[in-house]
Amino acid sequence: MGLMKDAQNKKNNISIKSTAQAENLNEEFIRNGVVLGTIVIPKNINRKLQKIVAVGKGLKTKINANIGTSPDHIDIAEELAKLDTAVKAGADTVMDLSTGGNLTQIRKEILAASPVQVGTVPIYEAACRTVAKGKKISDIDSELLFDVIEEQAQQGVDFMTTHCGINKTTVDILKRQGRLAGVVSRGGSFLVKCINATGKENPLFEHFDRLLKIAKKYDVTLSLGDGFRPGCAFDASDGPQLAELSILGELVLRARKAGVQSMIEGPGHVPINQVEANVTLAKRLGHDAPLYFLGPLVTDIAPGYDHITSAIGGALAASYGVDFICYVTPSEHLRLPDIQDVLNGVMAARIAGHAADIVKGVSGAKERDNEMSKWRKARDWEKQKEFCIDPIKFTKERAKLLPQQEDVCTMCGEFCAMRNE
Repeated sequence: MGLMKDAQNKKNNISIKSTAQAENLNEEFIRNGVVLGTIVIPKNINRKLQKIVAVGKGLKTKINANIGTSPDHIDIAEELAKLDTAVKAGADTVMDLSTGGNLTQIRKEILAASPVQVGTVPIYEAACRTVAKGKKISDIDSELLFDVIEEQAQQGVDFMTTHCGINKTTVDILKRQGRLAGVVSRGGSFLVKCINATGKENPLFEHFDRLLKIAKKYDVTLSLGDGFRPGCAFDASDGPQLAELSILGELVLRARKAGVQSMIEGPGHVPINQVEANVTLAKRLGHDAPLYFLGPLVTDIAPGYDHITSAIGGALAASYGVDFICYVTPSEHLRLPDIQDVLNGVMAARIAGHAADIVKGVSGAKERDNEMSKWRKARDWEKQKEFCIDPIKFTKERAKLLPQQEDVCTMCGEFCAMRNE
């Protein structure tokens, strides 16, 4: 029947029960959120998972980590190691963004190895298959695209980014307005190429009901992608972005009517003073659907440190109501992330999410900070390790001290305010 139908009929559902327990909330709260569409539980009927997270209003901010091959670097063992690193670091979900190698096999192995929910961007595979046939990306066939979506759903993908808000109207707006950075969404750029080359409508928009039918069949959550997200601060909050967002809001209502879970993706690169407005508009136009933001990055000049620029934006965005943060790694804009980049990206995003959860009043967030403060005051290092966000890092740093320094942090030594008070 599907999760939304179970929720509407108040039928027992293991996903609703387990996520309620994980959030320390009652099942009715989760169930009502699913019925209203303000909460989603991305869980394919073909996946068996012990840990399932819900995303949405009133819940802990969730973190996603992107992994996947590229045409220039194909190493499934490395991607599985990144998956393991991301999960151990606390990522709630992962997305396989692979574009190099045997994509079906890579996805199969990631799905089999992942203890958390997995997302994809199906148009990537459709583009790869098209190019492999010696064709141009603009030759992507709608039947091929929907075949890929169905195949990925059959494999067990839990949520899919689908760029349904790009259409001939929004492309015309883009042409008239222009941009400094243009279209930076990979999937979005593919669809723009197709529309400009053929004059045909985006099949994901034109045949949205067909997409809904597949999603409902496998209980796949649709992550309505921001193909016109701004790729630089200059382009933030512009016409193409907001026109696409308005369309996504309409599609959310159609998805809910069809019994399909959906969330909306957001920018991108956004200056600090525009973050709140972006969240408010996305919630308003998106009918309070869960928001999934990439950062946003609040400045464009920090390659090598974009896990920090995105954490700043992510903390602000989540405090204003964003429900799901996609991590950004230090290698963003530079190269494919390695394992250390994945770890740093997850930790930065988790810190941002937790900072926002304190503001949101999420159960247990401020209490954890209070516990940490109590044990810091007591100089109880073992207890501090228990409540800190990265116990492994904590242990490594403490191991650098000499035995006689075990009672202090060596920043102040014998002049430690905590000890001398």
